[in-house]
Amino acid sequence: MSLQNLLLIGTLVISVMIHEVTHGWVALFFGDKTAKEAHRLSLNPLRHLDPIGSLVVPAVLIFSGLTPFGWAKPVPVDASRMRNPKNQFPLVELAGPLSNAVMSAIAFGMTELSIHHVFLPGAINLWIDFGLVNIVLGIFNLLPIPPFDGSALLERFWPDNRRAAYFKFRAYSLPITMVIIFIDSQTTHLISGLLYNVQTWWFSLLR
Repeated sequence: MSLQNLLLIGTLVISVMIHEVTHGWVALFFGDKTAKEAHRLSLNPLRHLDPIGSLVVPAVLIFSGLTPFGWAKPVPVDASRMRNPKNQFPLVELAGPLSNAVMSAIAFGMTELSIHHVFLPGAINLWIDFGLVNIVLGIFNLLPIPPFDGSALLERFWPDNRRAAYFKFRAYSLPITMVIIFIDSQTTHLISGLLYNVQTWWFSLLR
């Protein structure tokens, strides 16, 4: 594995870790101490690594020449402990993609700074990777399908009498979603095309 690929995986691990910790911090702000009690508000990557989602999947995608993405172990959140669960839980879910947007913006600024003021090719490449990884993670997690964070918008307006059935499906939705994403990457390219266009737009803003 090349140094560039190792750095890319490292960037992804850091990004998904901060994404998950942000969920926990916002939940705590709304009164849910579950993540804090589970010691999951730490920035120690070992507390958040998912061997498959944080290492295997990103590595396979990188070696296949596809857009890398991944996930960490979800930070535990108990909506029932929040002061206003129906309105606050979606905000907790959307806080993750927002953290990716902030990190991508920071990386964009650092890339511009490196290009125009401190020309260090290695630093430029690192910041570009960090920016692109985060904007992909942010957009990807906004997809309105479970278990991604964008599904919180569906949950907010889901009928109460069907909520139990929805959450039962949500618990087993990841394998189904991964199959959909794989099929898309080989055929329709709707999701992969969206992610490619987002990365192209990010690049186009650099001066």
